[in-house]
Amino acid sequence: MDLLISLLIGAVGGNLAGALLKKYSLGLLWNSVVGIIGGGLGAEVLGMLNVGISGIVGSILASLVGGALLLIIVGLIKSAVK
Repeated sequence: MDLLISLLIGAVGGNLAGALLKKYSLGLLWNSVVGIIGGGLGAEVLGMLNVGISGIVGSILASLVGGALLLIIVGLIKSAVK
C-alpha cells in the first residue's frame, strides 16, 4: 500500500513541478510518468538512508520531492539535447 501511495504522490509532485516550472514541463502525461518513477525512487532512497522522517509523512515528502526532482532533471536533459 505504501508503494501505491508513493507512486500517486510522485505523480502529483511531477505535475506540481511542471505547473510551477513551465520550462521543465513535459506535458500532463509525461509529468505524471516521470513523477511516478521519481516518487518510487524517492521513497526507496529515503527508506535506504533511514533518515529521521519516517512513516506516511516521510513517504509523502520523499515521493513529492522525488517526483519533482526527477522531472526537473529530465527537463534539464531535454533542454540540453535540443
